[in-house]
Amino acid sequence: MKQMSRRTRLLVAASTMVLFAFAPPARADEAAAKKWIDAEFQPSTLSKDEQLKELQWFIKAAEPFKGMEINVVSETITTHEYEAKVLAKAFSEITGIKLTHDLIQEGDVVEKIQTQMQSGKNIYDAWVNDSDLIGTHFRYKQAVPLTDWMAAEGKDVTSPTLDLKDFIGLSFTTAPDGKLYQLPDQQFANLYWFRYDWFTNPDYKARFKAKYGYDLGVPVNWSAYEDIADFFTNDVKEIDGVKVYGNMDYGKKDPSLGWRFTDAWLSMAGNGDRGLPNGKPVDEWGIRMEGCRPTGSSVERGGDTNGPAAVYSIVKYIEWLKKYTPPQALGMTFSEAGPVPAQGTIAQQMFWYTAFTADMVKPGLPVMNADGTPKWRMAPSPKGAYWKDGMKLGYQDVGSWTLLKSTPVDRRKAAWLYAQFVTSKTVSLKKSMVGLTFIRESDIWSPAMTERAPKLGGLVEFYRSPARVQWSPTGSNVPDYPKLAQLWWQNIGDASSGAKTPQAAMDALAAAQDSVMERLERSGVQGECGPKLNAKKPMEYWVELAKKEGNLAPQPKLANEKPKGETIDYDALIKSWPATPPNKN
Repeated sequence: MKQMSRRTRLLVAASTMVLFAFAPPARADEAAAKKWIDAEFQPSTLSKDEQLKELQWFIKAAEPFKGMEINVVSETITTHEYEAKVLAKAFSEITGIKLTHDLIQEGDVVEKIQTQMQSGKNIYDAWVNDSDLIGTHFRYKQAVPLTDWMAAEGKDVTSPTLDLKDFIGLSFTTAPDGKLYQLPDQQFANLYWFRYDWFTNPDYKARFKAKYGYDLGVPVNWSAYEDIADFFTNDVKEIDGVKVYGNMDYGKKDPSLGWRFTDAWLSMAGNGDRGLPNGKPVDEWGIRMEGCRPTGSSVERGGDTNGPAAVYSIVKYIEWLKKYTPPQALGMTFSEAGPVPAQGTIAQQMFWYTAFTADMVKPGLPVMNADGTPKWRMAPSPKGAYWKDGMKLGYQDVGSWTLLKSTPVDRRKAAWLYAQFVTSKTVSLKKSMVGLTFIRESDIWSPAMTERAPKLGGLVEFYRSPARVQWSPTGSNVPDYPKLAQLWWQNIGDASSGAKTPQAAMDALAAAQDSVMERLERSGVQGECGPKLNAKKPMEYWVELAKKEGNLAPQPKLANEKPKGETIDYDALIKSWPATPPNKN
């Protein structure tokens, strides 16, 4: 969850709050289940008989809660709109539970869940909030550990067909204590996006090879991304009489600028340590954790928020923004910048969310072919100069169902039934087709998804690829996501505006994060896994310690931050990935 509406990015204006509530009359019967299976829940990885059997369990499990009015909430994206408008109605008709699913801005979700956690007053019976809060939920002890819940109080309302092993994001919602705290409902990654038609143009390929000495293709490193950005901006310049640019981004000092960086930009550059889903002992925010205790953000405390890799990431962001991006982008927010690539003037974008896929494949767009296939593709992101094998490479958003202890148990049980219903195999493939935010391996490898893949620009291929595991959400090193996330846009905004140098901005950010963690340490509110800051020591001490222990962060500054560019042919990359599902036996 980003502190402002990151999901605003998902096609909702940042200033607009959308609220949809559906509370249909309650009626629970098998006939309703059959109706929904036939009319709506297709395609599915289950047969219709298997779907009915699964729904029969929901009908029986819901009997004690018939007539109850249950309220849940999520941010506004296409997937959740489908849940609120369609699946909530289906659940109510099938189970007899009156389910209201509210849609609000992501920032409001964060604010309201904080209010319930702090006050103990039940506002919603279940929440879809980002798994970025895993460290917060684990330490404040206000969220129900689902591992315990499913084995005890919630055992009678936990579906025998839930099949947790089929979910692709459970490592993101599991805390250092080994327990599952959140159930993934939707997820999407930020990937590299490019104009496949331009990159395969023989003239452009020849001119690029002549200038740079290697092939125009998907950039493997940031050096190649920069060369390609320069080539399209300053060599190609115009296509069909229209000015084109080699990069797209945004730079306004605005809350939406924060998640632009907390969503793993530093890790793409090579910040932090090796480790999946997050670096250990230093994560992609630059926060060091020893055991389960965060111990510092600044390089003086063994962190990496203001280390050379982090500063390099900000330097490159600003350089590309100023040199290769439409001039108006410097004053744009996320929601203003999001639609620009679809207008047909952008050659590539490093930081592009796959949740934009549905809007990017609409017929008639300048980036679409007449046959319904896209002129663009998505691919794994290029790596910065400090990146090493074994590191995470990008961000994956995982909106996940969360239960709070302040919700009465009977209401929690009824809401848990809905959370399982909207993630069940009966409905998940159809929901994936609508929102394109996959949560189940079985859906990703389904014949229906294979058939649709050619029109989704590489989305399905990426989620089937072994590269997928290198994209992950914010991890458990971050002890209080809401408090720390808001520091990013203010400090990095100083760098993007020119008020501070990148080094000064990151120094200020690291100090601010340490200050918050120091206050948490003094309060003792997070117990034995709360922050315990290291004493300040010269960066050289931590560099030597990392070498001794076989870790990386903080890395010393490289003498050359722009090695030779390297690319790979997109079609060759796709062919190198598996064409069959992984063997789970």
